[in-house]
Amino acid sequence: MSNSQPSGANGPWWVPANKNGKSNLITRSNAILLAFIAGLVGSIFGASSSGSLFGHSINISRTSNSIERAPGSVADIAKRVIPSVVSIEASTKKGGATGTGFVIESNGYILTNNHVIAEAVAGNGTIDVTLNSGQKYSAKVIGRDSSYDLAVLKIAVTGLTALQFGDSDKVAVGDSVIAIGSPLGLSGTVTLGIISAKDRAVTAGETGSDNSFINALQTDAAINPGNSGGPLVDSTGSVIGVNSAIATLGASFGSQSGSIGLGFAIPINQARKTADQLIKNGKATYPVLGVSIDMKFDGEGALISKNAKAILLGGPADKAGLKAGDIIIKFDGRAITTAEELIVAIRAKSVGDKVELTYTRNGVSATATVVLNAGK
Repeated sequence: MSNSQPSGANGPWWVPANKNGKSNLITRSNAILLAFIAGLVGSIFGASSSGSLFGHSINISRTSNSIERAPGSVADIAKRVIPSVVSIEASTKKGGATGTGFVIESNGYILTNNHVIAEAVAGNGTIDVTLNSGQKYSAKVIGRDSSYDLAVLKIAVTGLTALQFGDSDKVAVGDSVIAIGSPLGLSGTVTLGIISAKDRAVTAGETGSDNSFINALQTDAAINPGNSGGPLVDSTGSVIGVNSAIATLGASFGSQSGSIGLGFAIPINQARKTADQLIKNGKATYPVLGVSIDMKFDGEGALISKNAKAILLGGPADKAGLKAGDIIIKFDGRAITTAEELIVAIRAKSVGDKVELTYTRNGVSATATVVLNAGK
């Protein structure tokens, strides 16, 4: 037999259960009265954040959906830097490459990596630059240098916002950094990390004759293909490096080509010096020691090749008394364990710099002072 109540004009309209399991009956007329009172209270509370109800003062707190982003936060830095970062598309009949660049002068000068545009230059292709606003321009190559893996482009536009340069010599391991670029064509991508090491000897390039030796800043900020040429900025938004290379795990580890937390950037002090030379002269110079190094030597240090042409006559090493077969173990106070480390240490200097180096000859250590000159 059913326990329900029949509905009718005077029957219950809403029958909730109370804590005793019994029913509290509310008639339709009472429900209408309650609804009217609820609506009146709601209108009073909703109309203002303060007022009175039945003679009592009330204050209603309101929440805001706006988010305060402090100056110097990652979001604040990204907002300031992204408008000066560009995407680069270098195309040839056989394909092309994509990368990143950033504005270094307001009248359209852009800094990027040489390897981003090298194929297009060699193949008489086209180079297009897309601003963060979406505007696209054809770019002209002002100068490029494979030794430092840097290139300067120019687009026909003025009034751009150039990024501020920092001082890469003052960067410390553990400093926070932000990488901005177009990984895999996804422009305006921001990644956060730290400087995980300095003075890394990194070799980059597609061919042996086009190799770049970089005295790199190492970072764990995610860098992927397409980030090349983009800025690495510090906690003030100043550029401290040009993102250029990533480490990969190799075939034995599944040939992972994406970020594994080992990215490398050209220190901005070197990049700025090279960019200035490219803008003024269309080419850059770099310091040399005037020796031929045995790249196959697997001992400690950098071995000067054991042949008659290993020492450039009249060059810095020749004037300092170095000989073929000498092993350079220290350069300007920096320990040298490989040939690559010596090359990047030299290229981190400037033409005309006077440097002390330590070498061994027949097991005996000696020091010499050299004045670096310009390579050709």
